[in-house]
Amino acid sequence: MKTVLTIVLLACIYLTGAAQPITSTLETYELATGKRTVVLRDTGRFEAPNWTRDGRFLIINQQGKLYKVEIKTARKEVINTDFATACNNDHGLTPDGKTIIISHNDKRAGTGANSRVFTLPYTGGTPTLITEQAPSYWHGVTPDGKTLAYVAERTVEGGQKDYDIYSMPISGGTTETRLTTAPSLDDGPDYSPDGRYIYFNSFRTGKMHVWRMNADGSQPKQLTDDAYSNWFPHPSPDGKHILFISYLEDQGFRHPADKSVMLRLMDTKTGQIRELARFRGGQGSINVPNWSPDSKRFGFVSY
Repeated sequence: MKTVLTIVLLACIYLTGAAQPITSTLETYELATGKRTVVLRDTGRFEAPNWTRDGRFLIINQQGKLYKVEIKTARKEVINTDFATACNNDHGLTPDGKTIIISHNDKRAGTGANSRVFTLPYTGGTPTLITEQAPSYWHGVTPDGKTLAYVAERTVEGGQKDYDIYSMPISGGTTETRLTTAPSLDDGPDYSPDGRYIYFNSFRTGKMHVWRMNADGSQPKQLTDDAYSNWFPHPSPDGKHILFISYLEDQGFRHPADKSVMLRLMDTKTGQIRELARFRGGQGSINVPNWSPDSKRFGFVSY
């Protein structure tokens, strides 16, 4: 009987996936050669690399904390975020590299989706609250570092709740500017390097595609139209390319983890798109700006 119970238990563990812990791999991709280089591989889930302005580190989140990983040595060092120990995968740096912007699941904002946006020094310290309302998830910052773009669920016209793109001065406040009004999920806003445009992904046509709009939210334009679910467009610092992630199978308005995905690159002048790499990923792979300062490489996470 003991043997039978053991076999049953092992079978249950296998079927639930409990015997197969996640392995996360932090990689860089070189645009000129297509070379993928492993920076760090570890058990457990870490996510969403940002490239520091000195080119030395990639910032990731893991189990609510932020870490910087030295690219050459894979040395991993925690960043002091004080009370903010529930950071999610929407974080990044101001253009001067001096300030980290985080999205922290703040229990003081109430129950449910309670992410709010904060800033803190790159060297670590006590976060400053930027968005009073929750949920708010940071995604982009203007080239002058003065304005943040983020995704937020708010009660809109007719009393309905909707996820839209908003902006707010980096100094914070109680007044936010709503930039999208389509009755659908809009997500992943990232500013062009000249500050004229915001690239984002939207479900407004019934499929998730990459869009572009003026920085004030006007003149939205659809940029992809294919069979994939396209998420998180990130302009390169030189303005020549847009990197985004595509689910091979349609995911509706969701962006789950651990799916078959590919990274694709769009030429901003011609609109032509080419595939760069396929792997298992999705949520956590490239949620936030991830280009190297020289536009020659970018970071991503596979699982």
